[in-house]
Amino acid sequence: MTLERVLIEAIGWTGAGLILAAYVMLSIGRLSGQSPLYQWMNVVGAGCFILNSGYNGAIPSAVLNIVWAGIGLYTLWRIARRRA
Repeated sequence: MTLERVLIEAIGWTGAGLILAAYVMLSIGRLSGQSPLYQWMNVVGAGCFILNSGYNGAIPSAVLNIVWAGIGLYTLWRIARRRA
């Protein structure tokens, strides 16, 4: 396995960990769906999945995560707008 492949896999697992941790924290009430931390965890996690999926040619997964990240970014924009 090449170093490039190891890095891509590590990025994918990091994304999985971030999204899973965000969901667990939401489910146990430690974060709100309107929390910037929750949204950033999802955006960064989705970004990691986009890199991993794109590299591996899993286009449906890459597209899903582009949409997932877009939802998170839109929500972050709404949160920032409400606070202003």
